[in-house]
Amino acid sequence: MAHFCNLCQRSFPTQRGFQKHNSSYHRHPKPQAQNTTYRYHPELTARPCDAQGRFLDDPNAPPPVSHLTDSDFQHFTDRATFEAAELLYEKMAASKDDIKQLLRILRAKTVLDGHDPDATPLFDSHQHLLDAIDAIQYGGTEWHTFAVRYGGPVAPDSPAWKRQHFVVHARNSLEILEGMAASTDFVKTWEARPYQETNEKGERVFTNLMSAHWAWKQAIAKNPATHGSMFTPICVGLDKTTTSVATGSQEFHPVYLMAGNVTNEMRRAHRDAVVPLAFLPIPKGTCEDEDDPEFRLFKKQIYHEVLRHILEPLRPGMTTPHVLRCPDGHYRRAVFGIGPIIADYPEQVYLSGIVQGWCAKCQAPKNELDGAADPRFREHTHTLWETFDPGVLWDVFGVVDDVRPFTSYFPRADIHELLAPDLLHQLIKGTFKDHLVTWVEEYINLTAPNRREAKWILDDIDRRIAAAPAFPGLRRFPQGRNFKQWTGNDSKAFMKVYLPALTGYVPDKMIQCLSAFLDFAFLARQSSHTLRTLTKMDLALSRFHRLREVFVETGVRPDGFGNLPRQHALFHYTWLIKLFGSPNGVCTSITESKHIVAVKRPWRSSNRHNPLIQILRTNTRLSKLAALRVELGRRDSLRGDVLSYALHKQIPHLGQKLGIPKLHAMIRRFLRDQLYPGFDEPDEVVPLNACPWILPSTRASCHVSATATFFAPSELGGPNGMHSEIIRCTPKWRKQHPRYDTVLVQLSEDLGFQGMGVGRVRAFISFTYGITLYECALLEWFEVVGDHPDPVMGMWIVRPEMAGHHQAMSLVSIDSIVRSCHLIGVYGTSHLPSNFHFTETLDAFKYFYVNHYADYHSFEILK
Repeated sequence: MAHFCNLCQRSFPTQRGFQKHNSSYHRHPKPQAQNTTYRYHPELTARPCDAQGRFLDDPNAPPPVSHLTDSDFQHFTDRATFEAAELLYEKMAASKDDIKQLLRILRAKTVLDGHDPDATPLFDSHQHLLDAIDAIQYGGTEWHTFAVRYGGPVAPDSPAWKRQHFVVHARNSLEILEGMAASTDFVKTWEARPYQETNEKGERVFTNLMSAHWAWKQAIAKNPATHGSMFTPICVGLDKTTTSVATGSQEFHPVYLMAGNVTNEMRRAHRDAVVPLAFLPIPKGTCEDEDDPEFRLFKKQIYHEVLRHILEPLRPGMTTPHVLRCPDGHYRRAVFGIGPIIADYPEQVYLSGIVQGWCAKCQAPKNELDGAADPRFREHTHTLWETFDPGVLWDVFGVVDDVRPFTSYFPRADIHELLAPDLLHQLIKGTFKDHLVTWVEEYINLTAPNRREAKWILDDIDRRIAAAPAFPGLRRFPQGRNFKQWTGNDSKAFMKVYLPALTGYVPDKMIQCLSAFLDFAFLARQSSHTLRTLTKMDLALSRFHRLREVFVETGVRPDGFGNLPRQHALFHYTWLIKLFGSPNGVCTSITESKHIVAVKRPWRSSNRHNPLIQILRTNTRLSKLAALRVELGRRDSLRGDVLSYALHKQIPHLGQKLGIPKLHAMIRRFLRDQLYPGFDEPDEVVPLNACPWILPSTRASCHVSATATFFAPSELGGPNGMHSEIIRCTPKWRKQHPRYDTVLVQLSEDLGFQGMGVGRVRAFISFTYGITLYECALLEWFEVVGDHPDPVMGMWIVRPEMAGHHQAMSLVSIDSIVRSCHLIGVYGTSHLPSNFHFTETLDAFKYFYVNHYADYHSFEILK
């Protein structure tokens, strides 16, 4: 279960997570990252201080020393007991009866093996396990409860909601922030100072929140009392969720707290960088109440008042520095500030106090959202409140009177500025899934001769989508679009394979429109941005807006695009990236994923009676386990897995042999290329006798996968910008179908696709020649068709390269493999049979698109 990476100073609750991290970042040698320069804020310097806030004379002095012993597992007798608690309570969420039965089985096994029946068991009982977790001294900020109610006059005949008390459960926001800042899990992912990053080309780089304009321009830097302090943004995520539709639609409205100093990568990992802060009340009324403007106004007022109350402990620290202990062990004087607020569009309407259908970021009128307008800002909204009556505010400016955003009570907080871009609901689910995919289907229904023909076309598109070959990390859609519940991950995966399936069924202009949007989407979802990529985004968005007129011309959108607030939000993306860094660090996908751990799993473990109290208790215990795991990792008590920790030895792994036709001759030619790289004559003119001799009895091992590690320009936000993926070649992938991935191979020093070739991996082979281990790949080759990408699809086209009657094959060093690539058949106007299987695609078609939308890095190097 629990593991700790000593190089990154990060803990991992599962062995799988630790192995994935180790494989991605440490197992293979990494090329040197790009040279970047950093300019740090001259006033907000985050100088170390003592616990009383006095700056240290020596800023390089070591942090205070912890006096806890390495063997301190709190109320757990040893590591095995701690990991058993993690497994049973956190990983398995086992019930009381299941835990009781397991403990009895272990006790019975002890007796049957002849050991002392009174020997100390893992736990005496289920309650003993819970008591051990509750006794952990780390983490677990306690919840407190308070009630709010309507504050106006109440008459005997007033509706029930005016007399009802609405319960709020919340934690102390300052204590949560203090615990988060002190966690050693963030020692290498905590950015204490705003900075400006410049790459080797002299371009400004926007990645994490502290690298962007908003953190740099904080007004507190003008106050001499804050000089030397650390700026700490307080990011808030709000997202209502439903745990079960089938059992009465139990809704919960959690609020999450995040420190903006934590890097985007760590925040996206859904660890304790995202912590449940409160559960907001959800006032319910009768059908008549729901139509009552007074009740709707009350719901918005109670919403903002509760948010103001739960963030109140942080307000003093927004003007007077508050001493925080940081992940590196040092104390620093921190100045807080309300940071980016993560919410979907309905939540943004509540937060900003605007009318539904208007934009929360700019003054573009409702139904005229096909262009950007002047920005909204706090002072302007206050002036509108003071100047106009409620009717004018509503109709002309889209502002709700009598609703004061909670940010109005905090210094330097402008709700219109702080609303973050939402990739999940604005870009992926909104513009792509709800708009473009729906519009394409409507176009087919409008233009097909009849309903039956339209369904046949849609079924063929589904078959094309299902025929896309397997690719590392790419989800397949065996039924095409035909699945009822779309998740964010479904939509993101569907974006990668949808476009080629439309060819021949929709106009070229429509395909180009979707291609322009996908260009924008893939650029927007990068982990790092420069002014160059932002310019590309603007150009792609402009191209998309010009080409989307095809939906007006074909009758799909006869009224245009002026009433689409989620699509309108794309106008603001490039500015928001400059303001807050990469959008993937402030996206609702972070809070959606946290729902699973903080709400949905605890709800399933509850008895459904008053489940919120049980959810709170579970969250407290999970926080305690996570905090103890971090502390044990810091003290090096989690090295290796639990068995190796006890036995101190590891188990070696062996490969298997494989005989390949003509392998001996191919290896000899491969050795010639490796030993004499200056000779580039083709194999046809080089006799086999001129190649190095290797004994036929030499052992060669075959492997079914290899890991490609490469520098990904789209992932500069990660550690050193590195990314890794597994390339597979196996006759029985998951014991079912063959899978032989396609790869890009570097053939020359030319940049981009012109310097690479495309091959299909048939085997990974390793052997020793002399004292050197050679690792190579057996490839079937594809050749490029034409000197440019396809003018309509915008993708390169390749075809199998033939040597006689067979596809050309050779061995190449795995070092020459750049990464995997994704090929999709050029369908043209052909129709796939209903029983066509996607594993046959690479053998069935004569031509293939090289899909640059398969992932971000493919887009970077191919587009």
